[in-house]
Amino acid sequence: MKKFLRTYSGLLIPVILIIGLDQLTKLLVETNLAYGEVWAPWPWLLQYARIIHWTNTGVAFGLFQGVGWVFSIFAIGISIAILYYFPKIAREDWAIRVALVLEMAGALGNMIDRLRIKGAVLDFISVGNFPVFNVADSCITVGVVFLALGILIQDQREKNKQVAASASNGESSSKGSGQV
Repeated sequence: MKKFLRTYSGLLIPVILIIGLDQLTKLLVETNLAYGEVWAPWPWLLQYARIIHWTNTGVAFGLFQGVGWVFSIFAIGISIAILYYFPKIAREDWAIRVALVLEMAGALGNMIDRLRIKGAVLDFISVGNFPVFNVADSCITVGVVFLALGILIQDQREKNKQVAASASNGESSSKGSGQV
């Protein structure tokens, strides 16, 4: 049990906290705004950012409307894959670990909505003319950014190792050839 907790606490604790935040914000919107109602703390802010009670049966940007059940299955598959791969990611690859936390939290947060709201996700953050989104959607997007960052960091680390290895091979081969 201790090994399980040590292995998965860095994944499951933040995932649970983020899902809790996602569901709390959605509950606040549902209990305080009628469907379609818009709110902003100051009238001048309405054109830039507002809270709106809205649902989406598709995915990002309203794509693939009406097939929410497919994305619930997809969320379960993603979560299982993350549970499998998370322990295999080295602690030094922090950006990839953060990406996996955010992806799992976002996928499960939206899956909870799809099960609770009959295939739909509650969206409420509206900025400018950008499509309405929620905390879980933000996690998925930011998770992709962290994943790209993690891949770049890994790539740079590998390049640095190759440079160091070729430099040390160059030193040893010049010493072995009698050159000074």
